[in-house]
Amino acid sequence: QVQLVESGGGLVQPGGSLRLSCAGSGFTFRRYAMNWYRQAPGKERELVAGISSTGGGTTYADSVKGRFAISRDNFKSTVYLQVNILKPEDTAVYYCNALNRQEHGDYWGQGTQVTVSS
Repeated sequence: QVQLVESGGGLVQPGGSLRLSCAGSGFTFRRYAMNWYRQAPGKERELVAGISSTGGGTTYADSVKGRFAISRDNFKSTVYLQVNILKPEDTAVYYCNALNRQEHGDYWGQGTQVTVSS
């Protein structure tokens, strides 16, 4: 069965940093683009960052450019999101997504809470 297991969330002060991890299993990880989404209370889920299957291309939401960095290790079947200079507005549940349209694959992790507060 397909599984995406996330870790690394937590409580941090404004200006702090975290590294979120998402380990995939049950599918061919290297064939999938990986994305991080987030959802704050009362708001729609939004795409934060994405990375191509090989890691050669990335995309970021304007609100996080220069602060967040997505990366992947296909040998470990893991995608990361480094989140820096955190702001209270970054508080949300962060979700890992694996997507391969050719294989009709679209998988989601359980979400991990990031709370930025002083």
